[in-house]
Amino acid sequence: MAEQGRCCDLGAGEQGGAPHWEKSLGTYVGCFSDHGHERTLKGAVFYDLRKMTVSHCQDACAERSYVYAGLEAGAECYCGNRLPATSVGLEECSHECKGEKGSVCGAVDRLSVYRVDELQPGSRKRRTATYRGCFRLPENITHAFPSSLIQANVTVETCSGFCSQKEFPLAILRGWECYCAYPTPQFNLRDAMDSSLCGQDPEAQRLAEYCEVYQTPVQDTRCTDRRFLPNKSKVFVALSSFPGAGNTWARHLIEHATGFYTGSYYFDGTLYNKGFKGEKDHWRSRRTICVKTHESGRREIEMFDSAILLIRNPYRSLVAEFNRKCAGHLGYAADRNWKSKEWPDFVNSYASWWSSHVLDWLKYGKRLLVVHYEELRRSLVPTLREMVAFLNVSVSEERLLCVENNKEGSFRRRGRRSHDPEPFTPEMKDLINGYIRTVDKALRDHNWTGLPREYVPR
Repeated sequence: MAEQGRCCDLGAGEQGGAPHWEKSLGTYVGCFSDHGHERTLKGAVFYDLRKMTVSHCQDACAERSYVYAGLEAGAECYCGNRLPATSVGLEECSHECKGEKGSVCGAVDRLSVYRVDELQPGSRKRRTATYRGCFRLPENITHAFPSSLIQANVTVETCSGFCSQKEFPLAILRGWECYCAYPTPQFNLRDAMDSSLCGQDPEAQRLAEYCEVYQTPVQDTRCTDRRFLPNKSKVFVALSSFPGAGNTWARHLIEHATGFYTGSYYFDGTLYNKGFKGEKDHWRSRRTICVKTHESGRREIEMFDSAILLIRNPYRSLVAEFNRKCAGHLGYAADRNWKSKEWPDFVNSYASWWSSHVLDWLKYGKRLLVVHYEELRRSLVPTLREMVAFLNVSVSEERLLCVENNKEGSFRRRGRRSHDPEPFTPEMKDLINGYIRTVDKALRDHNWTGLPREYVPR
């Protein structure tokens, strides 16, 4: 977390009795009204119920190349390049930041906004453009690429900066021409060409049919808006999986595809802080599009009208869940954890649960959609389209492409992996392979496709 700025007392009279304002590197712009669907600062969003500070939010927006950082309701941070339209009195931003006494972090539907672009050049953590590949130009460039910059000796940095300022996730270079765009059905970034086709001198490249595509630091905002269901759902849907099977990642995809929050049978403050607002909602509220659960057993399953059953290779699931237990959602277990007795004990206990979880949902689930994690990874848009249709939500192809462009969210593990890439002993493999055969047969017996080929032992 960034070092917290100091507070300076401007006097209660000057701020109408509001808490003190933080003396920070960013420039305070004012207090603004900001209502859900009309939200202007929506390029990057995160929450921190316990530790939000002004400087934390400013640094997060600056490193993503945004101009403005806005804080709301004491714990929410929003980034963008355009100011909200409606300015209100400073006294209406009166909520104290959760992580810093005396600092102001907006209020309900009110944003304390700072200009942070001056922080960018000195930000050592500033994110840069990421090369996506060489692609054939679409037929109608004007339609596919909404914004452009023609400039001699244009660089990747210049083009990425231009497109970031306009909040486009893609910067496209063809010779001296810079274009900004979103992924669309006409330009979906699925058919990359040989990079050498884009490696010509600018004049030759300008005449060619190919372009270099870069991911800018800003987020594709076409699928970031989310809300609770306007009316209580008549169908109570579970998103069920064994722990470590990618449930949180699937929730990220579903929320961004449908525009509705997902709920949870549990409460995880870490996930709430990452923007899963449904995490705080009671799991039976029926205000969320589906509800995460790892539960099995007839009573727990029959509470739901239908379920998406997410299955992942048990070898991967067991490693992921062991990492989470030892080091949280984004960390790796230490070598000492793998070498201790807790790892074999964990496998002996959890491997059977992986099997019984699937078997119970196949037996007691009223209406199921079986989704394999590996297939979702391999073929994201078609698989996600099936999941969204199962949830009875209509979604545009552009929104699904936006989700694909933002597919990782914040859920890649960081840090050093375990030294041992194969932590399973022959005895463990025999145990797990037996469960794989059992589950594979059960799926086929219930008229589902069996487990993906990479699960099934040869």
